[in-house]
Amino acid sequence: MLTQERQQTIIEILNERDAVTVSEFARLLNTSESTIRRDLTALDKVGKLKKVFGGATSIRPNEGIIEQTVTDRERIMSEEKENIAKYAATLINDDDFIYIDAGTTTSRLIDHIESTKATFVTNSIIHGQKLLSKGFNAYIIGGKIKPITAAVIGAASIKNLAKFNFTKAFMGTNGIDTRAGFSTPDIEEALIKEKAIEKSYISFILADNSKFRKVYPVTFSPLERCCIITDKLMYNGFSEKTVIREVSP
Repeated sequence: MLTQERQQTIIEILNERDAVTVSEFARLLNTSESTIRRDLTALDKVGKLKKVFGGATSIRPNEGIIEQTVTDRERIMSEEKENIAKYAATLINDDDFIYIDAGTTTSRLIDHIESTKATFVTNSIIHGQKLLSKGFNAYIIGGKIKPITAAVIGAASIKNLAKFNFTKAFMGTNGIDTRAGFSTPDIEEALIKEKAIEKSYISFILADNSKFRKVYPVTFSPLERCCIITDKLMYNGFSEKTVIREVSP
């Protein structure tokens, strides 16, 4: 195998596994460990991977700070979001005190909630209107309104959340990564997500498969802190970090 071909294969293996040892590379590529070490050193120098003791880890590109509007996001992975929301709604009990995060999949969750005595708190103007129209016992926290997502953010909202103790939180995310955890482009939105998870007995991340292996500027929770409800898990390494529920139509 030519050097260029071997190094490309190393990158492809890392993109699938996140972290691989020198001995594993040598076995998979049927070559010596010394050759693998030279390849890892060369690839590390050009920023293709991160060389660590005994092996290497993949490098995730940062997805940046640009966010799509709610309208644009509604059209993406629509069927998958619907299935995730439908399943998540079955987890709600009459005695629950629930936080619902701003987001398109969490918005669909409300559509599938049956008649319930549960109490809801949200930081979304859109979600608050939906909960009200269905006759649910609901509260919306106060604070600054973020125009692009209609989410309530800022210091006042975090202070309001600090008073609550939720039984469950249903959260959205922009990215999910084995090392970076759950992340989002906006610092203020990340802070309120972090506080909501902190104040919840159990937290569920509602995320379609397009969110995996993406990293945004601000991490709001490690993977271990939340369960994930998704349509399909296509990558290795995530199930070892947290509980993942795959749902189907």
